Amino acid sequence: MVTTDPADPVRHWPLAELVVRTPRLELRPDDDAGLAALADRAIDGVHPADEMPFLEPWTDDAGDPGFARGILQYAWRCRAEIVPTRWSVNFLVREAGRVVGMQTLAATDFGVLGEVRSGSWLTRSVQGRGLGTEMRHAVIGLAFDHLGARAARTSAFADNVASRRVSEHLGYAPDGVEHHVRRGRAAVLLRSRLTPETWRRPAWTAEVDGLGPCRELLGAPITP
Repeated sequence: MVTTDPADPVRHWPLAELVVRTPRLELRPDDDAGLAALADRAIDGVHPADEMPFLEPWTDDAGDPGFARGILQYAWRCRAEIVPTRWSVNFLVREAGRVVGMQTLAATDFGVLGEVRSGSWLTRSVQGRGLGTEMRHAVIGLAFDHLGARAARTSAFADNVASRRVSEHLGYAPDGVEHHVRRGRAAVLLRSRLTPETWRRPAWTAEVDGLGPCRELLGAPITP
């Protein structure tokens, strides 16, 4: 819970107490020590060099001395800009205490629209084990069951088969296409949409702690 100790900065930043747990994973909003560990993992690789799953090709800078610093700066910027009408929470994903990826949950005017967006990535060393599906289920459960979201959106390039399979597994439906320039070439981005009714729930239920004090910051209804 958020403390009342005037010397404790957590009392001013309720997200520091938020945690979502699944059978194998723990997701917490980013902290500096965790971001540093994540940056180290990212240097080791996120995807094959001949692929680009991201709209912004940030991983192309992996050989740059400032690459790791850029990961921290991006997360700090997102954290600093969180307000009830526009927020992007970057959850650090940990397996057995080790940071293995990032799962983002974001929204604009959530209190009015009730919609969230998601994006994620895992370090290559843990890919192919279903963790991407598990961490997406975690934030979708947070959004639908605890924040009262009415829809969730995501997108993936047409050639990003792994991400699209995760979306299909959860029950997302096609929601249009976009055309973008990626590494100087045209690429098709496929949008998808999920609702509480179409979500294919896993056999487990995510455990969420510390959400109460975060509701105001996320523009979510305050529950008794």
